[in-house]
Amino acid sequence: MHQILQPEGWSKPVGYANGVIAHGRQIYVGGQIGWTPHQVFESDDLVDQVRQTLRNIVSVLREGGAEPQHIVSMTWYFTDKQDYLARLREIGAVYRDEIGRHYPAMAAVQVVALMEDRAKVEIQATAVVPE
Repeated sequence: MHQILQPEGWSKPVGYANGVIAHGRQIYVGGQIGWTPHQVFESDDLVDQVRQTLRNIVSVLREGGAEPQHIVSMTWYFTDKQDYLARLREIGAVYRDEIGRHYPAMAAVQVVALMEDRAKVEIQATAVVPE
């Protein structure tokens, strides 16, 4: 399905891949945030918002005939790097609950703010469904 790129001699990344080769139908998921499908925030907690954000991504993927294992790339935007680092174990557990043990190429970036004031995380994803 996908081929993980791990250059020889490089330390193995934890929770992401350095690169991915994929062939098939591409699905681009626009930035999702931690509100419900009705655009309501049920929590201001970072981990709760990560869970809802990942659920939103999975919903969009399924609408396009894809599943979490088809994700090849994700970009995570956080408003608080320290909160993210302090809660990394909880975030990892939520990720495995919602996405599974599938780790695409990823980037994480701290930003000053997101467009929705209550949003603490926004995630953009790309998936490739084999033909």
